[in-house]
Formats: sequence, structure tokens, C-alpha cells
Amino acid sequence: MASKNGLSERMKTHPFRTHKCGDLRSSDIGSDVRLSGWVHSVRDHGGIIFVDLRDESGITQIVIHPDREFYQAMDHWRLESVLCFAGSVIARSEDTVNPKLATGDIEISAESMDVLSEADVLPFQVASDQTCDENLRLKYRFLDLRRASMQRNILMRSQVTASARRRMTEMGFTEFQTPILTCSSPEGARDFLVPSRLHAGTFYALPQAPQIYKQLFMVSGFDRYFQIAPCFRDEDSRADRSPGEFYQIDIEMAFATQDDVFAVVEPLIHGIFTEFGDQDVTDTPFPRIAYRDAMLKYGSDKPDLRIPIEIVDVSEQFGGSDFNAFAAVVKKGGVVRALPVRGIASAPRSFFDNMIAFTQSCGGKGLGYITWTEDGVKSPIAKFISEERIEQLRAIGDMRPGDVMFFVADKKRTAETLAGQVRTQLADILELREQGTFRFCWIVDYPMFEWNEEHRRVDFSHNPFSMPQGGLEALNGQDPLDVLAYQYDLVCNGVELSSGAIRNHRPDIMARAFEIAGYSQEELATKFGGLLRAFHFGAPPHGGIAPGLDRIIMLLTGEPNIRQIIAFPLNQRAQDPLLGAPNEVDEKDLRELHIRVRKPRPTMGKDGQTSHA
Repeated sequence: MASKNGLSERMKTHPFRTHKCGDLRSSDIGSDVRLSGWVHSVRDHGGIIFVDLRDESGITQIVIHPDREFYQAMDHWRLESVLCFAGSVIARSEDTVNPKLATGDIEISAESMDVLSEADVLPFQVASDQTCDENLRLKYRFLDLRRASMQRNILMRSQVTASARRRMTEMGFTEFQTPILTCSSPEGARDFLVPSRLHAGTFYALPQAPQIYKQLFMVSGFDRYFQIAPCFRDEDSRADRSPGEFYQIDIEMAFATQDDVFAVVEPLIHGIFTEFGDQDVTDTPFPRIAYRDAMLKYGSDKPDLRIPIEIVDVSEQFGGSDFNAFAAVVKKGGVVRALPVRGIASAPRSFFDNMIAFTQSCGGKGLGYITWTEDGVKSPIAKFISEERIEQLRAIGDMRPGDVMFFVADKKRTAETLAGQVRTQLADILELREQGTFRFCWIVDYPMFEWNEEHRRVDFSHNPFSMPQGGLEALNGQDPLDVLAYQYDLVCNGVELSSGAIRNHRPDIMARAFEIAGYSQEELATKFGGLLRAFHFGAPPHGGIAPGLDRIIMLLTGEPNIRQIIAFPLNQRAQDPLLGAPNEVDEKDLRELHIRVRKPRPTMGKDGQTSHA
């Protein structure tokens, strides 16, 4: 058969393929081609065998007629074996066209077949996304990654990373690399430590973030830095956090204000979510919500703005009332928070009982509620509240017949958290979240300090290296708990994507801030000497942020588990079932590193279970 575009010549010179499995279209009918890939499925239709051949680009159907010399061999080759077919592109009959495939208008009439690699019996099916044990999937991750959903996730990760690099470069940023072997940090999560062979008894640490180095770039005279930065933290696993490493789009800017940082991050994030997402994205500029307002209205500094419930303060309405359970809380300095919810007054009693039980499971003492109906109010607590106070509550929440107002009362921080948890639970049960949207906001004006009740002292609230609003004058002249910082978080749909700050670049302001938090000058110099020393030689005002790449991909793919968007993740116990990490090493290697291993002693618990101490 005559070939198009000189493909026959190419077939003579390339042993594996002239095209990828997702390339061919109706315009290629009549061409001689060679394809290589994995056997995705095999079907026998009345003696004619149909093979779906798959590679990264897609699937092409191969037709094998009984007169081919390799026809009988197809009984031998298992799914996921790697085969190479040569043949002609032909049109599918009208009744066999597959509109779900990009190559669905054509198929290959196979003339020859070469076996490139034979597969053993599969531990789980690759052609479907059927669920199986996660450790089994991770042990055979190379198979798991062949699944269509995993291929999409990992390819999107690559594409988003490339888009971020392009966008940052276009905005005048330069990509730099920072060290992977660095010093242990006295702050934050646990470090991963690396023993030094040359310096006995000392350790490097893998960086929890490139924070110090990117600030030093600013002190060194570079203007706009970014890096797709690996970060390492020895933390417990959870759905949105890997136990070992993660990546962030690390950004730092010299001579920058908070508004300057926002002006860079908003087009970056809006552009990525518009390019790769299929949902409505908040227009820029993103809303800015003060931390105190976020805790009041949403009970969280990571608010999900898709939930149409705003918490309100009703402490005044219960203070001095006959409802002693709440009045006593207010008298002791606590607060009462209310959650107005529309149109659920007709819910069964079990719904309200379940909400009370949920609140108690979160550590709350209980959950009060009032329902408004056409016949008036109904509530277990209404008889303890005057009509005037109930009218005030109605006006505050704009309550109408069919609406319900829920109440929590406790110390301020506890009440805020409980109200936020109730808000989220109501959204889950009642399916209140707005669908098809990415709702972004900035949380700003974080308090610089907070009161540590356990140790009875002032501690840093968020980031000790942030510039206090008002500078040295604020630190010297205000109650520390009233001082705000130039700190900000970027939040989307209740997920914190990033934290950032305008940095404290003044040694005198830094010394005073740490003094308030109980650090001596000697401790400051010992723990943060490198950065502090740099600031004594002329440091520009600077600030930055580091959006989490993994969480961005999670949101874009709609995956609830971070391990679904990482190619080779650790499992929930921080182990790699594929390669066997962490693993023991030879005694010879330990001696070179001047290390002796002391394993924990097994102990028997009261329940008869063995543990280690």
C-alpha cells in the first residue's frame, strides 16, 4: 500500500513507532504506521481480535485477523505487556466509531507484531480505577501511574509547574536554587537530619523551607526571586499534607509592600486556576478579610467562602439574661456566637440532636438553637429569653419563618473554633456549598503575638520574622496583644494555599519583638545569627510568599488526598512500599558517620499490645 508523507521510509529506520497511540486521525487513513505501547484490553469478536494499545498520548484500536501468523500468539500475551504493531490505518465502520476516543474514527489493520516486554499477572487492574489497598498501589506505583486518572494528575502537575515558571519569568522574577543541606531550625516542625561524615557528631538538616536563603538573596542585592522549591518536614501524614516532602512556588521581592506581593500573586494564581480549572474563579483583586473578622464571621482563618453562613456575635443579647448557661459564660468574659441558617426549621428533631452531639464531640458543652415559624419561635431555650432579646436576635440574623439560629458559648477562642466547626458541619449535612467555584480570599492583619495560657506568657502568633505594623513604635507603645503584623494567608475553598509576610529587616525591631516573646539577645544571636548578621550590613525592605504547589494541584484535580497528585509519595506511616524506605544501613556505613543505633525497647501495654519506648 502506498504510504503518506514518507512514512514507509521512517518505518524502515525507526524500530518502535512512527506515531504515538493518540496521534492518528481520519486524515491518516491509508498510511503505513508502526505503534508501540501497553496492551490495555483484548477482545475477541467472532475470531477477529481487537487490541486497545495505550501509551501516554492515548489509545488506538488494533485489528488482528485470523490469517496473521501472530494471531495465535495473542492468547499468550497478558494485559500490560508491551507490543509493537505495524500496519495500515483504516476507517472504522460507521457503527463501530468510538466518539469517546480521539482516535475513535480509525483503527490499525495489523500486519506484524513484535513483543517488546511481557507482563506478569497484574496485582490489580490498570484499565480501570477500581479501588484497592493503598499500600498495594504504592508498592506497584509504576502500575498505578499507568491509570488514566493518575496520568492526568501527574501530567497536570508538570503543566502547572511549567505555567508557574513562565508566568513568574514574565513578571520579571529570576529562578534561583537554594541549598538542600542546611542547618537545623529551632522553629517550626521537626527537621529531617543528615549526619556529617567529616564533622563527627554534627548534622545537616533538609530545609523546611528556603526562608532564610531567599531573604539573604534580597540582602545580596537581587530584586525578584522565585523557585519551585522542595521542602522537607518530619510531620505526621494527613489528607492534604505529605509526611516527608512537598513543593511550593517560593517568592521573595525587594523593596516590596504587601500590596506589591498581592499584585504578583493574584495574576499568578488566577491565571493558573483559569488555565487549568473548569470552575468559576474569584475575580481579582481577591477579597481581603482581617484575621479578627475571619474568626468572627467564619470561625476560621481558612474560611470556605462557598458556604452562605456568616457567624455573628450575640454576647450582648445573652449577657444578663435568664439563660444562665450562656449568661454565666458572658459574665466570665466569654462570648456567644450565633449561626443563622435559612429554611431548615422543619428538619426532624434528630437533625438538631445530631448537631448537638457533633458540637459536644468537638469539645463544646452543647449547642443551643431557636427556630422561627409562622406561629412564633420554638426552642428548648426560648422560655429563658425575653421577647425583647429574641426580637434583637431576629433582627441581627434577619431571621424569617423557616429559619434557625444556632448558638455556642465559651471562651472567645474556643467559641470561635466551635462555631467554625458547626458552620462546616452544617454545610456538609445540608449541602450548602456553592458548586463549580474557586473562592479565593486574603486573610490579613494577623496579631503579632498571642497569650500562651499554658505557660502564662506572650508568644509569637504566626511568624516571628514578620514586620509589626507600626514598627518599633508599636512594639514599645502598644499592648503586645494589640500589635498587628504584615502577615497574610491566601485561602481557597477553605484550604490554606500559602502564608507570607513583609519581613522584619531591621535588627533593632527584630530584637525588640523577640524580647517581648521572651528571647534574650544571646538566644536571638545564637539561633538566628546568620540572618541577623546580614541585616547589620544594609537590608532592603522585602517580603514574599510561597503558594503550595501540591495543594494547588489537589484543588485543580478535585482529589481529596495529596498522594493522588504526587508521583512517588510516602504512605501514611512515612514509608515507601515501592523502594523500601526508610531502610537499615550497614554497620560499616554507620561507623563512617560516627553513629550508633539505639532501637526503642518493646514494652507491653495494659491492653496486651506491644509498643516501643
